[in-house]
Amino acid sequence: MKRKLTFIACVAAASLVQAAPAFAAGHDPDYEVMATGLVSPLHLAVGDGETVHVSQDFAGTLTRVEHDGDRKDVYTGKEGWEVAGAETRGDTTYFLESIGAGQGNPAALHSHLKSINSNGDVDKVASLADYERSVNPDRKQHYGFGDDVSQQCLTEARALKDAPPAQYTGAIDSHPYALALWKDTAYIADAGANAILKVDLDSGRISTVAVLPPRPVKLTKDFAASQHAPDCAGFTYAFEPVPTDVEVGPDGWLYVSSLPGGKPGPALGARGAIFKVNPWTGEAKLWQDHILTPTGLAVTDKGDVYVASLFGGEILKFNSEGERSHFLTVNMPADVEFKGGDVFATVDALVGVSDPEGPPAPMTAPGGRLIEVDVD
Repeated sequence: MKRKLTFIACVAAASLVQAAPAFAAGHDPDYEVMATGLVSPLHLAVGDGETVHVSQDFAGTLTRVEHDGDRKDVYTGKEGWEVAGAETRGDTTYFLESIGAGQGNPAALHSHLKSINSNGDVDKVASLADYERSVNPDRKQHYGFGDDVSQQCLTEARALKDAPPAQYTGAIDSHPYALALWKDTAYIADAGANAILKVDLDSGRISTVAVLPPRPVKLTKDFAASQHAPDCAGFTYAFEPVPTDVEVGPDGWLYVSSLPGGKPGPALGARGAIFKVNPWTGEAKLWQDHILTPTGLAVTDKGDVYVASLFGGEILKFNSEGERSHFLTVNMPADVEFKGGDVFATVDALVGVSDPEGPPAPMTAPGGRLIEVDVD
């Protein structure tokens, strides 16, 4: 996943956020605000006593928030590094850190699974970028247009500026974005690798659980014309799947949210999805579809699934049978967790954040918040 897309095209799509569908807030549950003023809080992890670790991704900071609101930055990386998904077990928090994703230079990729204990001691568990360089799990997977595409479409598509390639296979890229712990294993959603990885927490050994399948979209006449590629209308483009979160369900399967490549918005539709992945065989099957920008999910012991729809302006709920419902209207929800009958979420995740790759913009105060919703 390109760094520009790692920013989830968020700032560019700010108008889309404002245009998110409105739901009757009167039916929404009340929530408590645990923290404000967070910088791009794209991930969270809930530990014992409802202590929450929040990743302020673009600030490269991992912050601990107590239930009474007290907070402390427990880890800050070097300038330019991103701190992403985290998960807590006892007094140890595991987290992901990376730099160089999507730049097209494999040698510049650095990404790690690390741990930090209550004393602040940090250990590197595994180097995910090294694994990507040596294995590149999606190297045989084809993206872009298929063999049935016309030569004129390919010519038009290849002439587009800042567009993904017309046809290509998985490149070397690593952007570990989220993780889940199960026994002595960390499952990692690597948005750059388009894969779910498995790390042995004792040895640091990495292996591939599954590569998510491409997400195909048939291009409409209007969309193709808007992209100055009218001859591509009617052809199907296979976008990268881009996993954004992973959780272990009560059935032992992994639940994985997918935010496909390409600019999010109404032109291409709500293309996000949730896959179920068999951790023993690597089988990946589509469980839910037509979700707008799913960036985080949580699975309860009963098999209910909560999903943060970043540009949809809501948190969705799917019951164990897959029935979909609206749970909560919030602005820019980025991640969600379930613990002890409560839903925890980071919201307003991109308020006050500017695109680090874009032109200089006026500085505004960071407005990310951490909230808690009592659902039992």
